[in-house]
Amino acid sequence: MTDLAKRLPDLRGWVVPVGLLLLWWLATAQQWVDTKLVASPLAVVEAAWQAAVSGELVNNLGASLQRNLTGFALGGLLGLLFGTLLGLSRLAERLVGPTFHTAKQIALFAWIPLLSAWFGFGEPAKLAFIALAVFYPVALNSFEGIRATRHELYEVARVLGLSPAQRLCKLVLPSAAPAIFTGLHLGLIYAWLATIGAEYFFSAGPGIGNSMIDGREHFEMDQVLYGLLVVGSVGLLLNRLATWIETRTLAWRVRSH
Repeated sequence: MTDLAKRLPDLRGWVVPVGLLLLWWLATAQQWVDTKLVASPLAVVEAAWQAAVSGELVNNLGASLQRNLTGFALGGLLGLLFGTLLGLSRLAERLVGPTFHTAKQIALFAWIPLLSAWFGFGEPAKLAFIALAVFYPVALNSFEGIRATRHELYEVARVLGLSPAQRLCKLVLPSAAPAIFTGLHLGLIYAWLATIGAEYFFSAGPGIGNSMIDGREHFEMDQVLYGLLVVGSVGLLLNRLATWIETRTLAWRVRSH
């Protein structure tokens, strides 16, 4: 019995979701709540099925993911370059570092008025909002990872006569890789949250967030709730994907030790 239990997956993480699902079904079935405000699980499944069959779900999810990954790529690249610059240059840190550390304290949504003034309310503003959400964690973790590079590695680079580019690619970045991947992992999570926020606060267009807004405006709670479940599921999958990529990419560090 013990061996069988070891082979079975750990199902304890399903206790709360299943319990909430049962409570949700029971509350709507017994009319404990107003079903106009809290749609039943069956109604949500039907709304999701209709959206899938009509192609609305695929179109909205595709638009959100494209927006999410574009903003992530932009913010991640800028954050990595900026964090690397601060980590390698003491002068850059003294000149720009205080401004950066002050700006990262500003809440993300506080930038919306400024972004809308600069980029309007369309797609460029949404991408800028997502990129900004990614920029700070990637830049900060890249900076801290590079700054934590052991002094002995720089001595090895000097002895080997490595050029600055070789030193960066062969010693500094591999040493800082765990911190950099942590920043990218956080950036991917923040990018998805910012994607839904951007679809809420900027002009309407294809996207899961806009689908939820349409459901709210038409008082179709089944559409709102299925959108909420899609958002949570995609966020979970992105987090698992980032963890898998990070583990696979950094496996060489475990083997080397």
